[in-house]
Amino acid sequence: MSTKRSRNLTTALRWLVPGCSLLAAQLACAQSSVTLYGIADDALAYVNNSQGSSRTYLRAGNLSTSKFGFRGVEDLGSGLKAIFQLEAGFDLNTGANSSAGLLFNRQAFVGLQSDRAGTVTLGRQYTPYYLFLGPYASSNWLTGATGAQPGDINGLDSSFRINNSVSYVSPTIAGFTASALYGVGGVAGSLERGQSVSAALRYVNGPLGVAAGYLKMYNTELTSGFDSASSANIATSAVNAGYVSARSIQHVAIAGNYSFGNLTFGLNYANVRYAPGKQSIFRDTAMFNTYSALAFYRFTPAFSVAGGYSYTVASQANGIISAARYSEVSLKEAYSLSKRTTLYALEAYTHAGGKTLGAKGSAQIINSAALVGDSQNSTPSSTGNQLVFMLGMTVAF
Repeated sequence: MSTKRSRNLTTALRWLVPGCSLLAAQLACAQSSVTLYGIADDALAYVNNSQGSSRTYLRAGNLSTSKFGFRGVEDLGSGLKAIFQLEAGFDLNTGANSSAGLLFNRQAFVGLQSDRAGTVTLGRQYTPYYLFLGPYASSNWLTGATGAQPGDINGLDSSFRINNSVSYVSPTIAGFTASALYGVGGVAGSLERGQSVSAALRYVNGPLGVAAGYLKMYNTELTSGFDSASSANIATSAVNAGYVSARSIQHVAIAGNYSFGNLTFGLNYANVRYAPGKQSIFRDTAMFNTYSALAFYRFTPAFSVAGGYSYTVASQANGIISAARYSEVSLKEAYSLSKRTTLYALEAYTHAGGKTLGAKGSAQIINSAALVGDSQNSTPSSTGNQLVFMLGMTVAF
């Protein structure tokens, strides 16, 4: 290229990209981006016992949560990037936001990402407990709708999001990655009330992946339920309805997967503790232990199957002698029509036994109710058994 033509090209680029030199136009400006993404998922569902009656209906967000969002990154140079993410969940059948009054109800954060120092983010975020352990749990391999433990009692199906939080994720060193989060309670005169704390450690080495995590969420104790002013929001179901007035809720879990070619096995264990406070309507700490296993096999690049089993047992406390227990079997078959479009079938069965507390706490000891995964949190079975079938389709964009 002649000197004259090169000069003319440089001048033209400076007019087209004001404020950027030729080098900046090629490097910095080109590396800043905002991505719109999302998933639309819906299924025809059948439940054999939904509060006493069989039910057939359309249920959105099963294989994948129906959502849309914006993800942005700006290269600041020297391995440092500014990042943000805004994400909203919605009901595909009604068009309604999945959380009333919250536009970006799933995630809303901004931060800095460094190749050497790690990532710091601020806003409404998932916990390290979920982000590190979730990929190894049955709610990831089998779907949360029917693969999560009853009521998502172990919190591994994205039930927990922390408001007003600061999170840090370290760089990966020798296969290890660590993360910690603190959710500011914001209650005047008290550091503890309303706050949330989470930490997790992950190790990946070839076909092996293992993670351990911790999460503790504190109530503001200003109401007899889990106050929405707390930094955390929690899911309520027939499994934990008698304990949501807890002063604090603690999760400790470990999960791992191992892959042999197209075959993957997974195991995980979780311990959940609901500790009472002055405003609680139960008196003794309630504990739930969950043990689960899963298997996944990809027959072809397009077709895969997965199966899992979980067993959850509660502690004997609050006047309960025969503690609640839940057994769940889940299956999934998926066929990809393309990289973005998948047809799927889900089948799951839950059996519940023993006693638990109802919504009135210690004053209401009731039979445990069966519910499949977290797909039936508001509509448990009127008996100790519940069966769910789904046929659906998901499209990513």
